[in-house]
Amino acid sequence: MSDQNIIDLEGRKPTYEWRKMVRGGIVAVLLIVLLGVGLANVFVVKEGEYKVVRQFGEVVDIIDEPGLNFKVPFVQTVTTVPKYQMLYDEAGAEINTKDKKRMLIDNYVVWRVEDPRMMIDSLANIINAETKMSEFVFSVVRTELGQLNYDEIVNDEKSSRGSLNDRVTERVNELLAKDGYGIVVTDVRMRQTDLPPENEQSVYTRMISERESTAQDYLSKGDADKNIIIAKTDKEVREILAKAEADADVIRGAGEGEAAKIYNDSFSKDPEFYELYRTLESYKKTINGETVIVLPSSSPYAQLLMGNME
Repeated sequence: MSDQNIIDLEGRKPTYEWRKMVRGGIVAVLLIVLLGVGLANVFVVKEGEYKVVRQFGEVVDIIDEPGLNFKVPFVQTVTTVPKYQMLYDEAGAEINTKDKKRMLIDNYVVWRVEDPRMMIDSLANIINAETKMSEFVFSVVRTELGQLNYDEIVNDEKSSRGSLNDRVTERVNELLAKDGYGIVVTDVRMRQTDLPPENEQSVYTRMISERESTAQDYLSKGDADKNIIIAKTDKEVREILAKAEADADVIRGAGEGEAAKIYNDSFSKDPEFYELYRTLESYKKTINGETVIVLPSSSPYAQLLMGNME
């Protein structure tokens, strides 16, 4: 054989440096993979939330303190449950009042998870918790409103709305605690109460009729009070006028008596002057531009009228 057909295998073997580089690359890849796995299994607990750690589906830990935490790779999973208060809008529902009237009610509920482990064991998740809470709220609201008449619910003057919300909240919490659901209702409020469309017009008509009847009662009472006041005023006026006339008669009588006394005193002092004065006064009443008097010329009355003072 010629030397040209001989293959130098020793020359084709990898050098030591090349093998070292390959080994270093493998180690780097392994470190990156380990770092990625480690970071993937780090989780952060924030304010206002619970972190639920599960292992093969079973809850093994619940963390509620903020900070960094770790889970076992490929074995444990982490889910989040809100710790803060949440708002749940109830769908509108129809109920019957004590006086057999139908109403559409619309509620909202403020609630929170108090014991996440208990909530998960009994309800599994937030959606189921809201569903169960909604069932209790509707049941309690229907029972409470069923004990009230329609006008007690919608009329602000007679409404028990304030205490009703408190009673509903308290009763719902009792039911949730009894069955151990791990959630607490902070407040239940009726946002709106409406009538079914087919009942609105009849109720509006009845309300208008009631208001008109109330207005008529006020008008009738006002008229009655007015008549009483007028009658009382007329009576007082008559009494005042009668007293005034009586006082005037007394005063007039006293004045006439005083005048008669003065006349008598004057007459007794100078009877002739008094007679002359009375005669002159009579001329004022009997003589004017058209008066015709027929008297004997020798009459003292005529003599005095013609200026004969003797």
